[in-house]
Amino acid sequence: MTDKKIALVTGGTRGIGAAISKYLQKHDFQVIANYHSNDEAAEKFKNENNVDVAKFDVADFNSVQQKVGEIIENHGTIHVLVNNAGITKDGFLHKLTEDAWDAVIDTNLKSAFNMTRAVVNKMRDQEFGRVINISSINAQKGQIGQTNYCAAKAGLIGFTKALALEGARKNITANVICPGYIETDMTGAIQAEILSEIVKTIPAGRMGRPDEIGALVAYLASDDAAFTTGAVFSVNGGQYLA
Repeated sequence: MTDKKIALVTGGTRGIGAAISKYLQKHDFQVIANYHSNDEAAEKFKNENNVDVAKFDVADFNSVQQKVGEIIENHGTIHVLVNNAGITKDGFLHKLTEDAWDAVIDTNLKSAFNMTRAVVNKMRDQEFGRVINISSINAQKGQIGQTNYCAAKAGLIGFTKALALEGARKNITANVICPGYIETDMTGAIQAEILSEIVKTIPAGRMGRPDEIGALVAYLASDDAAFTTGAVFSVNGGQYLA
């Protein structure tokens, strides 16, 4: 057990999630970074950053309840939850399979229910909580070939606003961040010539850095953000103004 506030970050060992985990640790939270499949990357992240990791599938309700219960038992009550885990399975709707739809909805949207449901009662009991959901610019503007991803990430915005209203009297805030194109493995997989054209549409003239998302999460997790709830933060270099 620790006197520090506990933060649980899903998908917290790679990309934006890794930056969030590191920023929260830097701001004196004890961080547990969830991951699903890449044991090697998780172990490397753990050793390099001294951050605890926890392997479980955020899309599986029963697994989440069990694993989060174990985390609470071993570390103490969770004060900050960052729902960051996400996948893509792109395809035009007329070709999209049911499996591709379900996998993205379950991992990107249902996971937020699974995770928040596992911690919200403790947050209400302690009258403190910070729930920070990571959505996407594509939830706001749409994207060809991503009906499943856009639907899931847009669902997070509605989920967050409703949760903000439910938690306000209990000092539980809920906010959502919509990153634009950020320098991660996911965007690194885009063909260079396509990525170059995308960057041309960003008024800032560059992609974002993962630590720019991490810094905002750290603020929203802090006591200074107690009056900020139900807000949608667009972090996209001016590419889309919502």
